[in-house]
Amino acid sequence: MKTDVEELSPTRVRLTIEVPFEELKPNLDQAYREVAKQVRVPGFRPGRIPPRVIDQRIGRGAVLEQAVNEAVPQLYDRALEEHEVFALGQPELAITKLDDGKELAFTAEVDVRPKFDIPDLDGMPVTVDDAEVTPDQVEEYIGALRERFASLKGEDRPVTSGDYVSIDLAASVDGKAVDDAQASGISYEVGSGSMLDGLDEALERMAQGETKTFTAELGGGKRAGMQADVTVTVHSVKVKELPALDDEFAQSASEFDTLGELRAGTRTQLEAMRRSGQAEQARERALDALLARLDIPLPDSMVDQEIELRRQSLDDRLSRSGSDRDAYLEAVGTTADELDAEFDTDARRSVKAGFILDKLAVDEKLGVDQAELGTYVAQQAYRIGVAPDRLAKELTDRGQLGSVVADVLRGKALSLIAERAKITDESGREVDLKELARQDEPAGQDEPELDAAAPDEDPGA
Repeated sequence: MKTDVEELSPTRVRLTIEVPFEELKPNLDQAYREVAKQVRVPGFRPGRIPPRVIDQRIGRGAVLEQAVNEAVPQLYDRALEEHEVFALGQPELAITKLDDGKELAFTAEVDVRPKFDIPDLDGMPVTVDDAEVTPDQVEEYIGALRERFASLKGEDRPVTSGDYVSIDLAASVDGKAVDDAQASGISYEVGSGSMLDGLDEALERMAQGETKTFTAELGGGKRAGMQADVTVTVHSVKVKELPALDDEFAQSASEFDTLGELRAGTRTQLEAMRRSGQAEQARERALDALLARLDIPLPDSMVDQEIELRRQSLDDRLSRSGSDRDAYLEAVGTTADELDAEFDTDARRSVKAGFILDKLAVDEKLGVDQAELGTYVAQQAYRIGVAPDRLAKELTDRGQLGSVVADVLRGKALSLIAERAKITDESGREVDLKELARQDEPAGQDEPELDAAAPDEDPGA
């Protein structure tokens, strides 16, 4: 077999493969055997029909077609291996010559992994947030805790901003009630602006039992966007009462006995959370720093595929929530063009990062052992709320263990980038990732049994 590799672009090649006909003999023999099983010829048992008889009765063309269809993928794979071409996706195949008894020739165009070198990672500067917690941050956390333990107390006075009211709402258009715009017993925080425009203004100074009508645009239902007369009735007026900041509060809201212990414990907990955040920040920011140092050509097909995955994921989430793309764009205050640009940027970063992590895993000869694979599956199972053994079986049954191995390898490559970088916090103090890992080490989990083959040398192919 003769193969010529032509570079069409930094991310696409054309392989021209020429094969002497004698190399197709195993495929031709197999094709004759398959045809012999499928046809009936008087005087011959099924599967025992000689090739010359098949040529006479069926025609050699049908056998040639079957043999070539079987041989081409095998020859293509062999050419990739021999010339160390790391193909991405499916090739575009075209038979250019089929001379019976002499030669088969075909071309295969396919996207390939771009060639690049990873720069020296040692000492690459990366900055993460400080892990120290200020007294103000402790008080902010405790303040949020007090909000959770707050109670509502009834007041016999007119409504003011910040009150909590129980109200009925009824909308009508041209004097006719809007069926899907009637509600009763709604609890609402006055001044929050979380419901109809004009509601906060209408409620101001209303008394318990009072009714008022105002005009507003309906935000949903069959009459969405139409101006309606909205009648609001106030049933009760309440104010939020926060618990006293004392030892009794500490005992009811936490495992601590005193307010001082609650503050100290809160500081310790927040610092642990921020240290854990530092480790994750270090990995992501180290990757960003490396991405900025490398200019890699990206296959358009892979970028387009990533963009489509993001679009589909968003549409699926919106569909499950009963919304659509237009409503989402309005809610987040962006345009379709801006959203497409965001998808494009994210997709390109994802593809580029994948190439870098895969190459680093190969260059550093990273591997995945049974324990690492089991830990990863256990973590994913915990995240989605299923038993680890069940997830392991599903991954095995669906043939997805290769993807799991690739994910674990990328995670190890990402950690390696951060470990070799010089990580400091915003105050200039060096951050020890190994020490953070020891502090953040999770309790042992049951690990599922997985039968994983040795990882491929090219995990992202």
